[in-house]
Amino acid sequence: MKMIPISRCFLLVVLLCLQGCSTIKLGYQQLPNLSYWWLDSAVSFSDAQSTQTKEALSQLHRWHKREELPAYADLLQRLAAQSAEPIQAAQVCAVWTDIDKAMDRTLRQTVRTAAPVAMALGPEQLSHLNQYWIGKNKDWDKEWLQGSPSERLERRLGKALERFSDFYGSLTPAQTAMVKAQLQQSVWTPEWGQRDRLRKQQDLLATLQKAPQSNAAALPQVEADLWGVWERWLTPPDAAGRAVVQKMIQQGCDNLALLHNSASPEQRQRAARRLRAYEQDLRDLIRP
Repeated sequence: MKMIPISRCFLLVVLLCLQGCSTIKLGYQQLPNLSYWWLDSAVSFSDAQSTQTKEALSQLHRWHKREELPAYADLLQRLAAQSAEPIQAAQVCAVWTDIDKAMDRTLRQTVRTAAPVAMALGPEQLSHLNQYWIGKNKDWDKEWLQGSPSERLERRLGKALERFSDFYGSLTPAQTAMVKAQLQQSVWTPEWGQRDRLRKQQDLLATLQKAPQSNAAALPQVEADLWGVWERWLTPPDAAGRAVVQKMIQQGCDNLALLHNSASPEQRQRAARRLRAYEQDLRDLIRP
């Protein structure tokens, strides 16, 4: 998951991962194909690489369905029960710790699967990837950096309200004001987000550029290097970046606990129903 302001927590994290209840099952079943199309647009695979990548994605999908979906379903069940009551910031952070561990397991398996594919990428494909990112970065800048500070804030507020309303229903004016104040006080800024985004892209590109081609003996080192990229994506190597990330996490936990505790019984019931529906979708996917 990308680093999104105040997303490292409770209901919002689940929403970001599983947004669109009616399409969860279809989307998950099509995940290998969707992932391939996205990767191919970024690096432009050769025919041989296409076959290799499709098989790797299918293996990863089978592993995830078998090993990880039951844990996510159990987590959703727990969240649905918790959502009926007031919550503490520590509970929110505990949930994100569980999600962090699940992400690590998935990325560890992803690295094992992706390393041979990464080793097959040539200089032209890495140049293609860099150009792909340049285009995506322009889109990101338009979304997050364009306009005055107040215009940026209103766009962020609109996105946050849309996500929260999907769980809780329409927020009250007081709740809307709370969310706006939380965004105003957030340590995350578009400028910091842009710098961190570029840092992550450059880190991955440099790692891919040094991955030796057609050298099976180097595979363990390539896996280790890719895992290092993931660790640095979550935990910036500089002290200032780490401080921002830690503050973002704590603010996210605090903010969501405050919003949830402001919810009416009807809003909490709606959130619980949505979480149970997500859980049922995952249970259905797990069945043979």
